Amino acid sequence: MPLVHIVDDDAAVRGGLKWLFESTGLAADVYSNAEEFLARYTPSEGGECVVLDLSMPGLSGLDLFETFDDRGWTVPVIFLTGRAKVPDAVRALKRGAFDFLEKPFADEALLARVCAAHEEDRRRRARAEQDAAVVARLGGLTQREHQVALRVAAGQPNKVIAAELGISPRTVEVYRAKAMSKTGARSVADLVHLVMRQSSAAS
Repeated sequence: MPLVHIVDDDAAVRGGLKWLFESTGLAADVYSNAEEFLARYTPSEGGECVVLDLSMPGLSGLDLFETFDDRGWTVPVIFLTGRAKVPDAVRALKRGAFDFLEKPFADEALLARVCAAHEEDRRRRARAEQDAAVVARLGGLTQREHQVALRVAAGQPNKVIAAELGISPRTVEVYRAKAMSKTGARSVADLVHLVMRQSSAAS
């Protein structure tokens, strides 16, 4: 079941949002401040997002969000903000927040953004699983096979690869064939795609 984490210092807001989400079939967990979220949150194995009040006593919503990268958290965040804090919300968007809604907002608007955030979280998880599979496939190559695969993916001819690695062009072909067999690449284009995905996953 998709999960929504609600972080707001106003008990009435927390209660209202929890009821709203649960009435539409979503699971909801509430936190009274940023410090409580930091103490209790662990990434869920299912789809999730955070609905976060931008202005709170103590650690603000923006302060909390800026700790996410350090902790490796990639959960989508939707900020709730008053008009005076819209520039801060825009700043959060530039730093990777999913969206923000200005108070007061319609329940339907918030539900739509939460659904979109859950879909984004599902896509992110699928990409992460694919990237992990790619890394595992390329990780099964020997050092020499990997060296050849990288150069093939870069478009280098066999003769150039052979000269760089101090082996014969025929040996390059053998290593390339082994790399394609181990990774399941059906063509050089497939091998290029795998290497590019590995580079993307590592960045």
